[in-house]
This record gives sequence, C-alpha cells and structure tokens, in this order.
Amino acid sequence: MPELVRIQRENFSIEAEMENVKKASKGIGAVVTFLGTGRDNSKGFEISGLDFEHYPGMAENKLKDIRERALKNFNIIEMGIVHRIGNIDVGEDIVLIVAASAHRNDAFMACEWAITELKRTTPIWKRETTKTGDVWVSETP
Repeated sequence: MPELVRIQRENFSIEAEMENVKKASKGIGAVVTFLGTGRDNSKGFEISGLDFEHYPGMAENKLKDIRERALKNFNIIEMGIVHRIGNIDVGEDIVLIVAASAHRNDAFMACEWAITELKRTTPIWKRETTKTGDVWVSETP
C-alpha cells in the first residue's frame, strides 16, 4: 500500500493519489478531494511566488494524526494527505486531501475538517513573494 500521508518537494498526481485511497476498499462509494493551489493575490497584494517550510518530523506526525483522527471520528474508509514544501509557483498545486467513504456526506465532512485542522495545527509555514518584499503568512502555528 502506498504511503497516504506525505510532505514532499515535487508535485503530485491528483489522479494517482485518489487511486491510492480507493485501493483501501471496494465499499468506497464517494471520494471527495480538497486541492489547495497557489493564487496570485493575497490581502490586496500581487503574489509572484510562494515558499513553504515545515518542522521536519513534527509536521509529518501532525498530518498522520489528522488522518487517524478523521478515520476514527468520521464515517470514512480512508484518507490521504499530501503537502508540498519549497518554492511553488502561482497556479501550482500545494496540498491535497482525499477522503473516501461509502456515502458522500461523510467524505465531505471529513475532508473539510481535515483541511481546517491542517491549517490550524500543522507546523508548515508559507512565505509569499510580493513586489514590496516577502511576507510570512501567520495562519499556521
């Protein structure tokens, strides 16, 4: 079984990640994804690039904990989480959450909870490059 929770520099395949999650069970009837991408503006400033840093070990453990809690607290069959670090261009994919369940509502609820929890607790930091300089975004710990 492929590793379902990862932090990596390289881009990922949304289709491959969905297929990895679907391998968990033939009982999966719904797959919901959240895909975070690099946008070209933030708080009124034009963004020309992004850079993500993380606390090695702790960030991976936090993502694994989010997955385990989602599996325990929501009626889902499987979940995958992939987050990129390093330099990311505007328009590129940053984070993917894939939640699979027998029925769609369970997958939607788990996916929404997981991205909110990731942003709230995971030690991954974003720096945005603007015309006036770099700005650290303080939405994460």
